[in-house]
Amino acid sequence: MRFLQADYLFPIYLPPIKNGVLQINLDGMVIAIHEENTLSGVDIEKFSGILCPGFINAHCHLELSHLFNCISPNLGLINFIKKISGRSKTSQSIIANKIIDAENQMIKNGIVGVGDICNTNDTLFIKKDKNIAYYNFIETFQVHEKKFENTINNSVKIRNQFRFHNLKATIVPHSPYSVPPALMKIIYELIDDSSDVISIHNQETKDENIMFHSKDGEIIKWLLSLGASTTIWENISQSKDVLLNISSQKHLLVHNTFMSKDDLMDVYYCTCPKANIYIEGTTPDYSFFNLEKLCVGTDSLASNSSLSIIEELFCIQENSDFDLNSLLKIGSKNGADCLGFTSLGTFENGKVPGINLLQNIDFNMKITTETTVKRII
Repeated sequence: MRFLQADYLFPIYLPPIKNGVLQINLDGMVIAIHEENTLSGVDIEKFSGILCPGFINAHCHLELSHLFNCISPNLGLINFIKKISGRSKTSQSIIANKIIDAENQMIKNGIVGVGDICNTNDTLFIKKDKNIAYYNFIETFQVHEKKFENTINNSVKIRNQFRFHNLKATIVPHSPYSVPPALMKIIYELIDDSSDVISIHNQETKDENIMFHSKDGEIIKWLLSLGASTTIWENISQSKDVLLNISSQKHLLVHNTFMSKDDLMDVYYCTCPKANIYIEGTTPDYSFFNLEKLCVGTDSLASNSSLSIIEELFCIQENSDFDLNSLLKIGSKNGADCLGFTSLGTFENGKVPGINLLQNIDFNMKITTETTVKRII
C-alpha cells in the first residue's frame, strides 16, 4: 500500500484537496482519498506540486509521427491535407521508429489513454503491447462514389485487425466534406455493439462553413479538382446537418475551430488548440462549450511540436476563463468518459487512472510555460 501526498490533490470528480493524500495499492488502484489530518501511523510519500489523474489524449494521429517538422505552419487546412497526401514514400522502418518515439513521448508526458485516428495498421504493432489504452478510429475518406466498396472493404479489414488483438476499433467518417451522404449511411450501418464512439473532424476550417452555406470556397474547388461527388454539399446547409440523424452511439466532434454557439449539439467535443493554431492560426471560441463534454487532443506531430496535454491545456487557459480544475477535467475525466476508458480519468475508488505530478503551477493556480509533468505511476 502507498500513500501519496502533494500540496494539492485533484481527484477531478471532487473539489481539489489541500494536502490531500491518495491511497493506492501496489498496482496503482485507488483505495481511498484522505484529508491530511485523518491519517496517522502510515508512511506518507510527500511531493511538491499537484497530483492529478493521467491525461487522455482524445484525438491523435500516431501513424503520422514521421511527418514531424515536415509541413510548414499556417498553410491552411486544404494545403495541409495536400502535403499529407503527397508524402507517402517513407520507409516502414522509419514510420515504426517514429511511432515508438511518439508513444514514449506521450507516456513521459503523463498520457494514459488515446483516441487515435488510423488510416492504416501501421500502429498495430505497438498498440498490442497496451502501454497506453487506445480507442482506434478507422478513418474513412472517399469522395468518389464508384470507389466506396473498395474503401469500405479496406476499413473493415483494418478494423478487424485491431479487434483481433482485443483493441477498441470503430469505422468512422473523416469529415462532413470528405464523405458523401451515401457513404456516410454505409459507415453508420457498420456500427455494432463494439462501437462505443463515432469520431469525426468538424469545422476545422472556415471554408467548411462557406462550402455548405454558400456552395463556394476553397474546399469545393479542391473537391471539384478531385472529381468528387457533388452530393457532399448539395442539399446540405451546415455541417451538423450531416449528423442530425446520428445513431445512439456517443459522438466526438474534433477541432470545431470555426463553430458558433448555434452549431452546438449534445455530443462530446474535442479541441486541439496547438494544431489549430499551427494549421489555421486560431483557436475555437471556448465560451459556449459544455465543460462536462469538452475533451482535448494533440492531433499529430505533422501539425504540432509535441504530444503534450499540459501544453494544450495551457493554450486553452490562455484563450478561455477556465479554472485549473476545469482544465484538468478536460484533460482527463471527459476524454475517459467519452472513449469508454472506465478505469481512467479520476481518482475514484477502484480505478487505475495513472498519477501525474504537476510542478511549477503559479500561486494563482495557473498553468505556466514552466509547468512540468512527471508520471508517478
